[in-house]
Amino acid sequence: MSPMPGRTRRIIAAIATLAFLAFYIWLATVVADALPDSFWMDLIFYPVAGTLWGVPLIPLLKWAQRG
Repeated sequence: MSPMPGRTRRIIAAIATLAFLAFYIWLATVVADALPDSFWMDLIFYPVAGTLWGVPLIPLLKWAQRG
């Protein structure tokens, strides 16, 4: 079995990234709506949610650049 070409790997990673981001945005919206309406809660939640989306994508992006 030959290794997957780099172009194919990057296309798969791009599609997976878009699918993950669509799910993540939906999830962040649901969680934000469920939180109490507070300035301090927003001050904590939005920077954390805005940063955490990248963490699960790191292995996928490393895989896409491999080879």
